[in-house]
Amino acid sequence: MQRTFSAPAAKIDFSPSRDTLYLLGDLVNRGPHSLAVLRHLSQLGDAAQSLLGNHDLHLLALWQGMGKLHHSDTAQDILQASDRSALLDWLRHRNMAIHAHGWLMVHAGVLPQWSTAKTLALAAEVEQALRGPDLKGFLSKMYGNAPYQWHDSLQGADRLRVVVNALTRLRFCTPEGVMEFVNNEGAGAAQQGYLPWFDVPGRQTADTPVMFGHWSALKAQDVQKSGSLLLPLDTGCVWGGCLTAAKLRATPAAYELISVACAQAQKPKP
Repeated sequence: MQRTFSAPAAKIDFSPSRDTLYLLGDLVNRGPHSLAVLRHLSQLGDAAQSLLGNHDLHLLALWQGMGKLHHSDTAQDILQASDRSALLDWLRHRNMAIHAHGWLMVHAGVLPQWSTAKTLALAAEVEQALRGPDLKGFLSKMYGNAPYQWHDSLQGADRLRVVVNALTRLRFCTPEGVMEFVNNEGAGAAQQGYLPWFDVPGRQTADTPVMFGHWSALKAQDVQKSGSLLLPLDTGCVWGGCLTAAKLRATPAAYELISVACAQAQKPKP
């Protein structure tokens, strides 16, 4: 536990009695202390506000008997823990999007046709499904790439799947919001016809500061040209980069970035 939290917590001067810690998802997997992370965060109460990322949803699916462990997964200890049910019930009650301190916080991205209000409303629909009585039924229909594009007429599993894919997997899309999920390289590697989601002209959240993770290959200079206040916080800790946090101030633009070197660097991402 000390190895997992002491250095980052000390560097940002976090106190649960005074501060709120916002985490942008992927609380588990790839790192060496997934079980310790869940136990620690679940004990912080309202002082820790966490989003769900694609790895967190993968863990919930495994818990419900769907999907399979990948060779690079490091969450097996959670599935074998005596307090597994309590921890994963806590996990499924986390958010899909948060709007706080002037920032819209998501794990991956926001489709260009969605306003901040619509993003939060659609996130709430997924949250309701995750917290409801038919968790297994929702998770059984969650996976898949299609539909690739949002339409207001979407209903049922297709509607929720598009929301999940956008909020937890999105990197590139067309100006019309057609998503692709193969390319995980930097912003300059977009396929023809696709753009980083934040570079789409007319994006409805362009006037809202957006904070996100997921895209470890993204560089700070990739988002500066967009003209919007964007804060990508996944700096590739698991690939040997730093673990990065933003200390929020009175106004969104006044944030302070704080980084901690990765203690157990893995091999660079291929």
